[in-house]
Amino acid sequence: MLKRSAFLGSVLWTFLFVGPLLFTAVAAADGIDGSETSRKTYIVHVAKSQMPAVFPHHDNWFDSSLRSVSDSAEVLYTYAAAIHGFSTRLTGSEAVALEAFPGVISVLPEQRYELHTTRTPEFLGIEDNAALLPESGSESDVIVGVLDTGVWPESRSYNDAGLGPVPAGWKGECEAGTNFTAANCNKKLIGARFFSKGYEATMGPIDESKESRSARDDDGHGTHTSSTAAGSEVEGANLFGYALGNARGMARKARVSVYKVCWLGGCFSSDILAAIDRAILDGVNILSLSLGGGSSDFYRDSVAIGTFAATEKGILISCSAGNAGPGSSTLSNVAPWITTVGAGTIDRDFPAYVSLGNGKKYSGVSLYNGTSLPRTLLPFVYAGNASNNTNGNLCFTGTLDPEKVAGKIVLCDRGVTARVLKGQVVKLAGGAGMVLANTAASGEELVADAHLLPATSVGEKTGIEIKKYLLSDPNPTVTILFEGTKVGIQPAPVVSAFSSRGPSTVAPSILKPDIIAPGVNILAGWTGAAGPTGLSTDSRRVDFNIISGTSMSCPHVSGLAAFVKARHSNWSPAAIRSALMTTAYDKGKDGKPLIDVATGKNATPFDFGAGHVDPKAALDPGLVYDLNADDYLNFLCALNYTPMQINLVARRNATCDAGKTYSVTDLNYPSFAAVFDTTQVAGGSSVVKFTRTLTSVSGAGTYKVFISTDSKEVKVSVDPGVLSFGAANEKKSYTVTVIASSGLPGTNSFGRIVWSDGIHTVGSPMAFTWN
Repeated sequence: MLKRSAFLGSVLWTFLFVGPLLFTAVAAADGIDGSETSRKTYIVHVAKSQMPAVFPHHDNWFDSSLRSVSDSAEVLYTYAAAIHGFSTRLTGSEAVALEAFPGVISVLPEQRYELHTTRTPEFLGIEDNAALLPESGSESDVIVGVLDTGVWPESRSYNDAGLGPVPAGWKGECEAGTNFTAANCNKKLIGARFFSKGYEATMGPIDESKESRSARDDDGHGTHTSSTAAGSEVEGANLFGYALGNARGMARKARVSVYKVCWLGGCFSSDILAAIDRAILDGVNILSLSLGGGSSDFYRDSVAIGTFAATEKGILISCSAGNAGPGSSTLSNVAPWITTVGAGTIDRDFPAYVSLGNGKKYSGVSLYNGTSLPRTLLPFVYAGNASNNTNGNLCFTGTLDPEKVAGKIVLCDRGVTARVLKGQVVKLAGGAGMVLANTAASGEELVADAHLLPATSVGEKTGIEIKKYLLSDPNPTVTILFEGTKVGIQPAPVVSAFSSRGPSTVAPSILKPDIIAPGVNILAGWTGAAGPTGLSTDSRRVDFNIISGTSMSCPHVSGLAAFVKARHSNWSPAAIRSALMTTAYDKGKDGKPLIDVATGKNATPFDFGAGHVDPKAALDPGLVYDLNADDYLNFLCALNYTPMQINLVARRNATCDAGKTYSVTDLNYPSFAAVFDTTQVAGGSSVVKFTRTLTSVSGAGTYKVFISTDSKEVKVSVDPGVLSFGAANEKKSYTVTVIASSGLPGTNSFGRIVWSDGIHTVGSPMAFTWN
C-alpha cells in the first residue's frame, strides 16, 4: 500500500484509482473468527428497546456487557444516531460470546478504508448563485458536512466575509487538538472535529511529528473536497499560474463542518460511524463522503448503515462512486439512499506537447512550472533500455542507470507507482525530463500533474507512436513544449476512464452510478503542510492544487445539492437527488451522446447513470420521484433481508409483512434497471414491470411520455402515457412494462423514459442486462 492519498499517482490496486482521490476498503471481514486470540476492533449493534430495566442508561448496559466477556475491554465509541451500539477491542472468542448476549444484534469486525475550482461554476452555468436563488432561499442556511482528512482553516476558501450568524440550532463545535484551536473556526467553517480512537486502537498512537492529532488537514484531500463543495470565492486562484481565475465552491455561501476520519494509515469504520453519528446530532444538511468500502451487503457496510440513519433525518448523502474504472461492476457506495457520483471532464486542459526529432508533435498534459528545457532537442531514451531491471520501463525507484539517463529525456510507462514518483526517479538518476506513456490499463485518460521535473503525460496510442520513433531512430531526440491553460476544449464533458462503472453487484435492480459531475483536473484549496504532489521531497507549498478523481466529483454534487436545498428547503433528500438526476443530460451541446474516454465510443448509463449534472435545470425539475425510509425498508424486504439484517440497517425492529409481495422494481427510484435470466428467456420472452410515482413541484401541468431504446430485443411501454397534474404536490403513478426476448449472457442494452410538458424535461435512464 502506498503511503498516503496524494502519493497514489498511478496505482491501480483493489478499488483504488491512480491519484489522490478515493478511500476504499482494503479488508472487509465477513464475520467473526472465534479462534483469534489477538484483539481487534468490533462494532456492536444492539436493540435499543431490549435494554434491561436494571440499567439507568445504555452506557451502563454496554459496560456491563463488556465486563461479562472481558476484564480489560473498553468502549471506544458509543453510537446514538448512526446506529445503536458501541465499538470495542475484543478477541475473536470474546466477540462470539458477546454476540450471544440478549439484545445484541450483531458484532461486526471493523473495516479499514484507504483514500479513494475556477472553471466548474462557469462550466455548470452557476457563475452567479444569487441570481438563481430567490430572497427566501439562502445558501447560508445550509450546512455541508465533509468526512475526509480534515481542513486547512487558513485557506482563503473559508473566508467568512459577508456571512451572517451561524444558523440557529447548530450543535457542532470546533474541537481543539494539535495545531488547531476553536479560534480556527469562523462563520464559514462552523465545525471541525476529529475521530481517531478506532485508528489508534489498531495502528497505535498518532505520530504527531508527521500529522496533527486534530482536525487539521496535513494531506490536502479534505481541504480540496470541502472547498469544492462550499468554498468561499477567492480571486486570482491558480496552481503555478495554471487555471487562473476566481475559485469558489458550488454553494459558496453554505457553511462547512469537517469531520476528520482519515489518517496516514487509513480510515477505520468505527471512526467513520462516530463521525456520521456526530454529524447527525450536530445538524448538518448535506453529508459528503469521498471514500468508499467496495461492494458488500448493506447490513455489513458501515457507510450504508450510518448514512441510512442520516437520510432518515433528512440529510442528503453524496458519495464517490470509486476510481476503479473502466472495468464493469467496480462501484462503491451503491445503497439506494446514497447519491453515487461518477466523474467527467470539463472544457479545460493543460497541454504540453512532445516534439520529436523527426518533426512530429504529439499532445500531452502537464502542470510543470519549473526551469524550462533547453531550446535544442535533447537525447531521448526508453526507460526499459536504461535499466537492468525487468520492470525498468515502469521507472521504479533505483531501477534506472544514471550513465544511460543523465542529461536525457526518459520515456516511462505508467503503472504500479505514482506518476509524480516516476518523475522523481528520473530526476534522481540525472534525467532532464520525462514523457509518461499510458498503457492499456489507462488508455487515453490524461491526468495533469505538478511534476518535479519537465514532464508530460500522453495517451496509450500516442505512447505507441512515440515508442516506434524512439526504438527505430539510432539517435532519437525530443523536447517538451508547455502551453499553459486552454479552455473551450471539446468534446466536454466526457466520462473519465477511472470513474467506476455499473452494474451494481449488490443490488443490480438499482442503476448506479446515479450521476456524473466534474472530476478531472479540478482546482480547489490545499493544505499548507504538503506540496502539490504529496511527495516528501516536494518542498513547494501552494494555496490551491489541481487533482482528479470521483473524490472531486462527489463534492461538486454535495455542493449542488446544497444549492438546490437553498431554493427548496422543504424537499426531502430523495426529491433533491431526483431533481439532479432527472434534469441531467446524456448528450453534449452538439446533440451527440456523451463519450467514454476509455473506449472513444458512446458512454452508457452504467458509466454516467442519469447523465451529467445540470444544476440550473435542477432548480425547477417539474416533477420528482420522492422516497422515505419506509420505502427503503420495503426494498430491503424485496431483497429478502432477514429481520436481523433489516434491524442492522434501520436500528429498529422492522418485520416484512408475510402477506405482502415486495418487488425490487417498485422502489420509486429515478432510474430503471432490469435483469433477465437467459435460461428463462431462451426461446421466448420475459416481462418486468416497474411502478413509479411522480410528484409535481411546479404546479399544474400535463406531461407526455417519450420512450427510446437501443435494442430490438426490448420493448418498453408506459401506462398511462399522459399524466395531468392539477396543483403542486399532487402525485400521479404509472407502470412501465418491459418485454425482452432472448439475449446473450453478459449483454446489455439501454434506453430512456422522458416526461415532458413542453417546458420541463424529466428524464430517467433504463438499463437491461441478460445474465
